Amino acid sequence: MDALSEPVVAPEPLRTLPPTQLRDLGRRAYEPVWHAMQAFTDARTADTPDELWLVEHDPVFTLGQAGKDEHVLFPGDIPVIHVDRGGQVTYHGPGQIVLYPLLDLKRLKVGVKEYVHRIEQAMIDTLGDWNIHAERRDGAPGVYVNGAKIGALGIRVRRGCTFHGLAFNIAMDLEPFRRINPCGYQGLQVTSMLDLGGPSGLEPVKPVLIGHVARQFGLTVETAPPPTF
Repeated sequence: MDALSEPVVAPEPLRTLPPTQLRDLGRRAYEPVWHAMQAFTDARTADTPDELWLVEHDPVFTLGQAGKDEHVLFPGDIPVIHVDRGGQVTYHGPGQIVLYPLLDLKRLKVGVKEYVHRIEQAMIDTLGDWNIHAERRDGAPGVYVNGAKIGALGIRVRRGCTFHGLAFNIAMDLEPFRRINPCGYQGLQVTSMLDLGGPSGLEPVKPVLIGHVARQFGLTVETAPPPTF
């Protein structure tokens, strides 16, 4: 007697991720960009392509949800904005790359802790391309060189989708960091790529950073126009 055979079930086809849209916003004030990425995250669906927003902000201090006003020592003429990311206080200004990864972690099958690790690794690998050795610090997210912070992280995840992101010091005036306790740490030293023998502008670093972020998450990146808002 012939054995009964199970019906053949075709495997479910692998879902191809849509290309990630890379948008370079140039130099912008902080608040309009913040509200635009909130709106993008609220409106996106399971089929919305991920996006990477590059921006250079006008001078601003931002204070995260757990941020304490006492860590803003003397802001002077630089505005202080309370925002909906994690973390304490940091500074954004000219000469700093800010990257906002607007990623669907559920679709990428990446947890929040792993997401943070991969973003840090992208900055570490970028610095390595200029022979700058960087590392993590236990309990203090971000990237450090010889104990000085060069890359900060402040993220928010809503319905499995990320916004806010990283700030990477390239060639900037670091004086405003002395007006705060960076990331809530009194006396924390801050550095930049230029101070470590790296480039004097953002443009050489941007494609390298994006390339490492893409590799960390398996993204195919295509350039798109900046958003209108």
